[in-house]
Amino acid sequence: MLFEDQKREAIRNAWLLRQTPQVPFIVEVGETHHATSEFIADAAADLAWQETHCSELAEIGDYFIPNLKPNLGIGVVAAAFGCEWISDPEKDPWTKPIIGEANPQDVETLKMPDPARSGMNALAFERIQYFQQHSALPLRLVNVPSPLVTASLIWEYTSFIAATITHPRLVHALLDKVTEATIQFVRLQLRMIGSRLFAMSHEPWYLPLELGIRISDDTAAVMSPRSYREFGVPYNKRLSDAFGGIVVHSCGDIGHVLPAMLEIPGLRGIDLVAPQNDWRKVREITAGKAALCLRYYGWDFPNSDPGNLFEYSRSLVEFFGRRGIMLWTQTDTPAAAKELSGKLHRVLDKGAV
Repeated sequence: MLFEDQKREAIRNAWLLRQTPQVPFIVEVGETHHATSEFIADAAADLAWQETHCSELAEIGDYFIPNLKPNLGIGVVAAAFGCEWISDPEKDPWTKPIIGEANPQDVETLKMPDPARSGMNALAFERIQYFQQHSALPLRLVNVPSPLVTASLIWEYTSFIAATITHPRLVHALLDKVTEATIQFVRLQLRMIGSRLFAMSHEPWYLPLELGIRISDDTAAVMSPRSYREFGVPYNKRLSDAFGGIVVHSCGDIGHVLPAMLEIPGLRGIDLVAPQNDWRKVREITAGKAALCLRYYGWDFPNSDPGNLFEYSRSLVEFFGRRGIMLWTQTDTPAAAKELSGKLHRVLDKGAV
């Protein structure tokens, strides 16, 4: 069993592209923990679920380090700008856009939110405070969407993508406001969480604080390289500058925008879904330039048996090498996760791949 400081060092080395004997990996168990109606309404139930889950994951023996997520879903910054949010009994809250084809000019009258009180923000700080008062575990941040993601929630998604061509000035105006609001909201969280901070991220991977912030940038997958350079890179740069670096996640096939993504100053790593991407393209573009967090869950293989997760993990390391990669997978049960973890340690920690 690895000690926590050993895990932190191995993960740090991966983010920094250092050659080490270990390839860090996390094996999650079961379904993703969502900010459902039940958990949003009941902080005690949310905390109880997370602490139980952390205890369960601690027995797996991977590179997971117990921590808590004050989760409100990816629409929290959009809600601060006035978007209605609707809780869901099974998933994260839904967000209703307030801008569309009929009123693009309303971007210009959008007021900057109060980082402590607007939308769901007060609820976020209540949840952070409750976790701090009732648990000794460190905390992640509330979900950190990229400026593009938040803008695509405020401005109806399809209309927003079209507006990058038809109304670029208004899109930039919205992204400017959203970026500043995101920075203010994160900084307030950092002050409140203080020394209890696990990472500037809403995902379970440890990210050393000096390496920056992790964002979810799923809109990147549907943008052209030119559009991403214009509407993604400059605003992600502002986040990177504000927090000392950045890790970018996007679901979907992002091979076409990877060259542009690598132009973000302070980029530390890219978190992508391995089955959705061309491995050869990813390796050719990113090799030696950014760490890779390679994710592959059971639901990423909807039309076929995902096969042996151990062999799939092995094939990833054989292809990408051992420097600067992390593996992130999932099983249905703790027993399966523990078995997979044992197999991966026997191979990945000894340089046998």
